[in-house]
Amino acid sequence: MRETSSSATAGRADQRQLRDMNEALLVSSLRQHELTELAQQAEAASRESEARYRTLFDLGPVAVYSCEVSGMIRDFNRVAAELWGRQPKPGDTDERFCGSFKWYRPDGTFMPHDRCPMAEVLSGKIPEARDREVLIERPDGTRVTVIVNIRPLKNEREEITGAINCFVDITERKRAEVMLAASEAEYRRLFETIQEQATALADLHRRKDEFLAMLSHELRNPLAPIASAVHLLRLQPNEGPVQQQARTIIERQVAQLTRLVDDLMEVSRITTGRVQLRLERVAVNGIVELAVETARPLIDRHQHELTVSLSPAPIWLYADAARLEQVVVNLLTNAAKYTVKGGRIAVSVELASRERERPEECVVRVRDTGVGIVPELLPRIFDLFTQAERTLDRSQGGLGIGLALVQRLVELHGGRVEVHSSLGQGSEFVVRLPLWKDEGRRRKDEAKASASSFIPPPSSLKVLVVDDNVDAAEILALLLKTEGHDVRTAYTGPTAVAAAIDYNPNVVLLDIGLPGLDGHQVAKRIRQQPANKETVLVALTGYGQESDRQQSQAAGFDHHLVKPADFGKVLEILATLKAT
Repeated sequence: MRETSSSATAGRADQRQLRDMNEALLVSSLRQHELTELAQQAEAASRESEARYRTLFDLGPVAVYSCEVSGMIRDFNRVAAELWGRQPKPGDTDERFCGSFKWYRPDGTFMPHDRCPMAEVLSGKIPEARDREVLIERPDGTRVTVIVNIRPLKNEREEITGAINCFVDITERKRAEVMLAASEAEYRRLFETIQEQATALADLHRRKDEFLAMLSHELRNPLAPIASAVHLLRLQPNEGPVQQQARTIIERQVAQLTRLVDDLMEVSRITTGRVQLRLERVAVNGIVELAVETARPLIDRHQHELTVSLSPAPIWLYADAARLEQVVVNLLTNAAKYTVKGGRIAVSVELASRERERPEECVVRVRDTGVGIVPELLPRIFDLFTQAERTLDRSQGGLGIGLALVQRLVELHGGRVEVHSSLGQGSEFVVRLPLWKDEGRRRKDEAKASASSFIPPPSSLKVLVVDDNVDAAEILALLLKTEGHDVRTAYTGPTAVAAAIDYNPNVVLLDIGLPGLDGHQVAKRIRQQPANKETVLVALTGYGQESDRQQSQAAGFDHHLVKPADFGKVLEILATLKAT
């Protein structure tokens, strides 16, 4: 019984062992199956990942290729092949580091493949290549500029196993940069050229002003004694008809020459912005009347019929009366020159509205029945040095700057000037000026009275005339003596100082351009003498620019007259001195 029981026990143990073995085998089989499935799943996932990577690798917009640590190309995408212009063979030992035919540095020097950025990264010479610019040459010889970014591939032991390069074509950008750099260089050269020219121009402009000032001075010097001599002839009694006619001709031509010189200086001042208007409340009718009187001798000489129509009521402007008179004189003179003998000239002043709800303006019109203006000349009639007549048989003289002065002076007053003309049908110039706006001010009755009615002082003055032009000095001294003054002359700077100390004059008529000492130095030395502190110093000079006036004032002059000075102006100064 005991043996039987032991055998049964042993049998059950064997069965349990067998069952356990079967279970273990089953579990092992199941685990092997699971591992196989996992391995298959991992492989499928790897293939999917590889496919995704390859898709991104091939379809990406950036050129990409990778190399083994030996430098052999492992793989590359389509964009890289397009940039290389070829498809290298992966794993080919003859093609290492890059698929480009040749490499060049940005400066154009040749770069061997084993010294390219990929070789430097794979060798560990540099940790990575970031934004490196290189040129790759294709088999057909064309080159493209690229920016490369290379990073090494490492294993878990940080050993380099390869590298990957992403590079971008920047050829167009470089071309644009080169063009931009060239454009900037061209602009810089242009700017420097403009600066240089602005400096050939500023210097030329300065020398032009100096030339005009010197020309004016040199022209005024001979005009001064001529004008004085003519004035002296006018004072002589028993003048015969021939002498009177000759004197009148000389007076007229001297006035013409003086006007030309004045125009030269005036256009220089206006174009450089050095004109300072002396603005005051003025009546237009009075200005036009004075302009008519100034231009009448020329109009009468051409036997023109002149009609003047003034406004029934005063029209007031805030303006420089002398400058506006100059505008009207130039327009009347221009009309007289270009209207045939016996023609008609009309000047009118009226008040006109420009537009609804806009302020009124003063309109001055000068019309003539002259030759008119050709259509092609009308757009530039107000340009400098433009003349309507240039033929030898119809030359009217002048410098072609009168109308330019008209336009600039009118614009300085905030107005405008227009011209209407047809060839052979005469011309009309229309000047439009803004009205005086401050109606609250008290009105003045009349414009200032003319200074022509000069009354000589009751007793003589001591006058010293200084000029290196002996004729000018002598003729002016002679004129002053005829007015009852005691006069002495000097012809150099040092003799002028000595004469002022010895003579102690009431007035010194002093030229600026003197030998030995110039007029400014003479004036300063005279002012240093205690006995001459009250002496009135009058600059009588050919230099008439605003800077010349300022300089003479700084030197101690009381007045500044430009040659040939109106003798009436000289007498006015003497009369004022005597009155005080």
